[in-house]
Amino acid sequence: MGTQPPRAARYGAAALLTTLALGAGSGCAAGGPKSPQEAAPSPSPPARICTTLVSYWAKEALKGSYWAGLDWEQKGMSNAQYAIHEEAVAAGRAEERTAGRDRALELIDRLVAQRCTEQDGATWSSENWRPPSPAG
Repeated sequence: MGTQPPRAARYGAAALLTTLALGAGSGCAAGGPKSPQEAAPSPSPPARICTTLVSYWAKEALKGSYWAGLDWEQKGMSNAQYAIHEEAVAAGRAEERTAGRDRALELIDRLVAQRCTEQDGATWSSENWRPPSPAG
């Protein structure tokens, strides 16, 4: 079978990325509109996508799910997003030992949201990225 992930993993990853992309562009928010006093600054679309993607995979790793073993490219992450993922998983595991899984999952969400916002989505790095080759 080579190094390709199982077909279900490829379809699952494609479905997740499609859902993230559609959700980011919809502008929908749960709970209805907020008053100007309640509205917090909204993270950029890349930061929201990063947060959703990285938080999902970090929580799956903490739970030891079957698909958590995919590599960072199969999960659709950049190198910078993977670094956030690894930091979040380590922090989540430490928190789980002292405060339980629910608190660890909450910590992962907060940490990932903070890092993804600080790095505006952390999409800028990938050692494997290459510019398109000139036609010819």
